[in-house]
Amino acid sequence: MSDSLEVKTDRLYSKDHEWALVKDGEVVIGITAYAVDQLGDVTLVAIDVKEGDVLEAGKTFGTIESVKTLSDLYAPIGGKVLRINKDLDSNPELVNEDCWEKGWMLALEPTDPAEKDKLLDAAAYEKLIQPA
Repeated sequence: MSDSLEVKTDRLYSKDHEWALVKDGEVVIGITAYAVDQLGDVTLVAIDVKEGDVLEAGKTFGTIESVKTLSDLYAPIGGKVLRINKDLDSNPELVNEDCWEKGWMLALEPTDPAEKDKLLDAAAYEKLIQPA
């Protein structure tokens, strides 16, 4: 499997190509390597929420711009925004360099922890992104 199709087994996934890492009662959110591959070189990450805001699952929390396109970012689960990755303001390329660790977008305190059960596991997400 090429790097552009790398799927981490410690995360859950949305059909919109966001990942969610459940850790210590919070959920860290970013976009997948597949999404990064589709976008190309990321030039801007605009997070439209602030710490303390409450997001609903499936609602947009910002946009990501690349040399190819502008795409919305969707919350895979609902919750209160705990932290935002401010490094992306000045270094949006962190998403290209390391979408799994340095390129995370935000961390939430989940409103309903059971919402994560609606997300895809790594195997189901791999099936979703496989070429037809």
